Parts: sequence; structure tokens; C-alpha cells
Amino acid sequence: MSGPPVVDYRATSLRPGWEALPDALRQALTVALGTEVVEAAPSVTSGFTGGFAAPVRLADGRRVFVKASDSTLHSYGAYQREAEIVPQLPAAAQAPAIITTARTDDWFALVSEWVDARMPGAPWTAADFDVVTARCEAMADALDPNPIAGLDTFLKDLESGESALLVPEQILAGDRPIPRGLQEWVPRILPELAELMHAVPDALSGDAAAHTDLRPDNLLIDTTGICWTVDWNWLALGPRWLDWVGLLPVAQHHGIDTSTAIRSSPLTADVPADELDCFIAVIAAYMLKNADNPPPVGTTRELREHQRFSAWTFLDWLATRRGWTA
Repeated sequence: MSGPPVVDYRATSLRPGWEALPDALRQALTVALGTEVVEAAPSVTSGFTGGFAAPVRLADGRRVFVKASDSTLHSYGAYQREAEIVPQLPAAAQAPAIITTARTDDWFALVSEWVDARMPGAPWTAADFDVVTARCEAMADALDPNPIAGLDTFLKDLESGESALLVPEQILAGDRPIPRGLQEWVPRILPELAELMHAVPDALSGDAAAHTDLRPDNLLIDTTGICWTVDWNWLALGPRWLDWVGLLPVAQHHGIDTSTAIRSSPLTADVPADELDCFIAVIAAYMLKNADNPPPVGTTRELREHQRFSAWTFLDWLATRRGWTA
């Protein structure tokens, strides 16, 4: 393969339509909203869960966005966590407001403000990158120190289940295959990638709250140029630069000068280079874990292609900084 896969981020999920939701949940939403849903658009096909997610129009004229999931899907807990977190976020997060929630015995629904906006980063442009960077800098100022009680660390998330920190060593030991479709030089740099894992705990220490899943499909730029952030169910503690730096490898792949951006941004100007590299390295390792596995229920093969694309671009970013391809 001469390059990373092309990922269609508008075709990553397989979601039910409005008519597939149980009558009891739709009735609960009517009660919670104080009015009926008169029209529902098809579920969006972006995102990496199988829950219902679509804009709907209400009888009182409002347009809102509804997410709903049954208890068998990961999205069931994710939507409840989002309902808890978003009302506590500072205004600088620019997250759509939660309007109401509804539940039945085994379903949960979340209703949020509708934002007329588009996803950036497909591909990244210099203008969109600047808008998103400004949002990340404002969020970092508002979330450092962390204003929300009860958060775990991002490192704990990475180490839950089969730790991403172990993946490079497992590949080196022959306990895990290298996913298909990566750069030909990846086997050669695995020892250094494994070594970077040892420094990850120190690199990711910090008291700032971070989104920790800030991909382009979790960002929106509205018709006035304002950047919004969505899907806040993975909020965790880490360094204040974490969210923005996680966007850099793909931005660089699309031609953005991330070296200059790192030097000029107050988020990273004084951060040791190895700390940034450790973060990107562990995310690359995380993306290597399941890239060749079947996709989870409610998602398409594009999820795995996203993981392969992310591993490729994150390793490329490291290769440029660390001279891996010289």
C-alpha cells in the first residue's frame, strides 16, 4: 500500500431510524419535550456507535438533535455520561446544550440543541485548522485546572482492558500480528515505539479536563464560523494540550505545518518534544490493537479503516519528528 486508506467519516455507523424506536420511548420524549416530534430526518451515519442519532422537528417549530440507545449498546452508557457532563462544561467548550432526557426500562434518549454546521478536517484547511485551534486553546484555559469533580485520568482509560501501552511489545514478542496496510518501515521502529510507552504515564500526567476523543467528526463549524464540540462522554484528566495535539497528525497529513503550529501555540510552545511524541505514540499503539478485527455491532468497516488511517498518520507524524524514515 502506497498510503493510508481513504476513510468516509460519513459512513462509519449503522443506526436505526426514528420509526424503529419503541413507542414507549417516543412517548417519553413527547412528555419530556412538552410537544410531539412531527418529522425526523434519517439517522446520521457518522460516529462510532450504533445508537439512534438524528435531527428532528417538533410541533412547536423547534429543531433539536436526538440520540437514543438501548441497553445492549455501548452508546447507552455514553449518552447518559454525556447528559451528566455537558451541563457542567464551561461556555468555552461551545457544546450544544442539553435540552432534556427521557428513558424507559431499557432505553435512554438525550435531546440537545441543533447546530446548523459542517464537519471540518475532510480534508483540513488552514482556515478550519485555525478556527479549531482557537477553540482548543480557549477550552484548555477553561478546563485547566479541572472544574468537574469525579474524573478519572486519560491514562486509566488507555490501560483499561488490554492496555494500549503493551501493544508494541506484544508485536515484538510475536504475541500480536502487525495490522495489514501499514508503512514498510513499521517493524523497524517497533523497539523505539515500545520504549516510548514507558514514558507515557509521566507525559500524560496533568490536572486539566480534556475531551480525549476530539476527532474531526466530533467538531462542527457553523455558518458564522464558530467551532462547536460534541460527544463529551470520554472526559478525563490529562495535560492541557492533549485534545489539540491529537488533531495534529491528520492535519499534517493534509498539508498543515504542524511544526510551526506547535512552536507558536501557547498550548505546546514550552512542552518537551518527547511528551508530545509519547502521546501520539500511545494513540498509534491503541489504533493498532483492533484494526484487523470485525467492526462492533452498529458500526461499519470504516471504523477499522479509521483505526488503520490513524495508525498510519500518527506513525508518519512521529517518523518526521524522530527521523524514522531517514
